[in-house]
Parts: sequence; structure tokens; C-alpha cells
Amino acid sequence: MANNTATHLLGTEKISTLLWRYALPSVIAMTAASLYNIVDTIFVGHGVGPMGNAALTIALPLMNIAAAFGAMVGAGASSLLSIKLGQGDKDSARHILGNVVMLNLIFGLILGVISLVFLDQILMFFGASEASLPYARDYMLPLIYGNIVTHLYMGLNNTMRAAGHPQKSMFAMLTAVIVNCILDAIFVFGFKWGVAGAAWATVIGQVIALVIELAHFSNKKHELHFVQGIFKLKKRIVKGILSIGLAPFLMNLAASFIVALINWRLGSYGGDLYIGAYGNINKLAMIFFMIVFGLNQGMQPIVGYNYGALKYGRVREAFMKIVVVATGVMSVAFIMGLLLPGLVSRIFTSDAMLMAATEEGMRIVFLLYPVIGFQIVSSSMFQSIGKPGKAILLSLTRQLLFLLPLLIILPPIFGTKGVWMSMPIADIISTVLAVVLITKQLRKFKQEENSGKLA
Repeated sequence: MANNTATHLLGTEKISTLLWRYALPSVIAMTAASLYNIVDTIFVGHGVGPMGNAALTIALPLMNIAAAFGAMVGAGASSLLSIKLGQGDKDSARHILGNVVMLNLIFGLILGVISLVFLDQILMFFGASEASLPYARDYMLPLIYGNIVTHLYMGLNNTMRAAGHPQKSMFAMLTAVIVNCILDAIFVFGFKWGVAGAAWATVIGQVIALVIELAHFSNKKHELHFVQGIFKLKKRIVKGILSIGLAPFLMNLAASFIVALINWRLGSYGGDLYIGAYGNINKLAMIFFMIVFGLNQGMQPIVGYNYGALKYGRVREAFMKIVVVATGVMSVAFIMGLLLPGLVSRIFTSDAMLMAATEEGMRIVFLLYPVIGFQIVSSSMFQSIGKPGKAILLSLTRQLLFLLPLLIILPPIFGTKGVWMSMPIADIISTVLAVVLITKQLRKFKQEENSGKLA
């Protein structure tokens, strides 16, 4: 019966039950995904040294650009798919799946070719020195060769989750991470492949996960599966995917530029050592950010479906519950940065100077993390209900409107501490803006809900 399908339950089952079912697998999957860079950094930090840590940090903006295109297609398609399923438009849902495949193939190929041709220039732009450039190049080359795989893997994983299969989405991502961890140990320490070994481990893990996803969508037993005729790009669908996905795309793109600027500033005032320290801090921070992103992914199909079904009370309830959990998660990061920076820094490196720089930055960067959860969930909320303009505004204000000028003004005055201080200041200002925008939207939901009851 149709009412027993996973998608129909999104509009009828208790919100807390749905959030547990969808958010928990997403949180596990996204946390596992953050372990890619964590594991790479740990193995490279101890197997290669501080220059390896610096190289991974320098490569991060280019990886963020690839992630930006993947997020634009994956997140945009997921939100659009959930809304269409909520409206009962299964034909459009199937064509969204086909367009996800085609868009990821196109973006993956174009970005891979450009990155391969201009790799050295790109890495120098992102802060590589003559000493760190060879390491950064060795790390990025395998990732560029596997770029199409990465894009398809990310896009289909998001689509699988939105189609009502969060557990399978989690399984695919966990498989990639487990394979990556095992091969990291073999390639870096066993084969002595250095940073290139860490990159190859990541690519191979994603290939295996992609095979799992392709097998899922090739199974005709699933409501959403590959059929003939869905792989032709449709202007209406492509426009919908890209417009909704523009927010995470611009957020990742801005993050790439900001990371490059931070690398420049830290390189100017502290050298490659401080670039490596920022990499360590960023990798740890990403664990907590990924948990919140996982909460958002769990919220997204629930919010999107119920918004499409005009069930605004359920939309509001899902948002509020996720905000509470996200705030708690980021508060744990704050406590860790305040009380355990030394312990954490030793995980990434055994170099005393690098540990000291990492501890200094962590205490400052994590200072206002408890407020970030609200801002991130608010941006995802607007994306999930198909309002890309406000999602883009929230995504970009912290990176460009607030953090960028602070990174220009503070470092000449305070040196490396000025770089660290810029981040918590930007956090609090961007959260205030999020409070204003989301409060207006929730009031609108309440008004529309009351109007519907009166009607």
C-alpha cells in the first residue's frame, strides 16, 4: 500500500521518531565522512611530519571547491526530490535521479581537467610554499584522478537518503571510511607512499561505496530506481537543482577562498607551521560541523516533504528539535577546545612546536561555537523549503561579509592571534542575522497554519 512506503511516513509519523530514524544514520555517516581528513591527517602527521600537515591544509581549498559542486547537485537534488515526493510527483522524482547522475558526471569531468592542467598554480594560490608544494601536489593528484567518482558518490548518497533510505546511505559512507582507514595504514606506513598513499586510500574507498549506491538504484524493487529516459537533462529540473543547491555551493566556494586567505595570513605571520596548526584545528572542528550537517540531512527530507504537503506545524517542530541538538553538539566542541586542547593536538602530531600552535588557536577558534549550531541549521532550513535566496544569504554572511574583513584588519594588529580571533567574532555576528531571518519565517508558518485551520 502506498501509505506504508517510507516517503509517505514522512508526512504522518511522529516528528521525533522520524528525526531519530533519519538524523541518526546521517549523523553517523557524516561523522564518518569527516574521518577521511582526520585519518589522513593523523597518518600523514605521524608518518610524514609537519610539512605533510601543511600540505593537506593547502590542498583543502581545492577539495572544498570539488565539494562545492558536489554539494550543489546533491543538496539541491535532495531538497527538490523531497518536495516532489511530498507533492506525489513520482515522475519528476525519477528524472531528478537521472539528472543527478548526468550533472555529477559533467561537473566532475570539467573540474578534474581544469585542476589537473593548472594544479601547481592553484596550489600556490592557496598558500603553498616551495617546500610544501611537492607534498600538496602528491596528495591532490590521486584525488583529481578520482574526481568523477567522488561527485557521483556524493550525489547518489544524498539522493538515496532523500528517497527514504538513510540506513543504506549511512552504510555506503561507512564502507568508504572503513576502507579508507585500512588502506591508509597499508599505503602510508606499509608501502611508504606518504601523502599520495592517503589520497589513494580515499579514492578507493569511494569507488567501493559508489558500487553499493549504483547497485541500489539499479534495483527495480525500490520506488526510485534507474529507468530509460531519465538521464536526459531537463531544463526545469536542472534549474531547480542548481537554484536550491546554490546556497551550499556558494558556502563551500566561499570557504575555499577563506581557507586560502587564512593560509596566506598564517603563512605571513607564522609560516608553514601555523598553516599546519590551522589544518589540525579545522579537521577537529569538521567532526562537530559534520555532526550538525548530518542533523541537517536528517531534517531535510522531513522538512521538504511536509513543506510540500503544506504541513507547516511539522516543519516548525522538526526545525526546533534539530536546533536544540545542534547547539548541544557545538557546545561539546567549545568545552573540548577550552579544557583539552593539549590532548587533542597530540593526536595529530608529535612535533612540540606544532602542538603549541595548535593549542593556542583551538582555544580561541572554539570560543563561541555554542551559537554556531543555530546559524547552520537555519541556513539548511531555508534550503530544505526551497528558498535559496535566504539560504545563500546566511551561508555567505559569515564567510564573506564578516570573516573576510576581520581577516584583513586584525592580523596586522595581533599577528597570528588576529587570525584566530576573526573566527569567533564572525560566528556571533552571523548568528544574530540568522535569528532575525528564521524568526520571521517561523511566524509566517504559524500564520499560514492558523489560516488553514480557519479555512
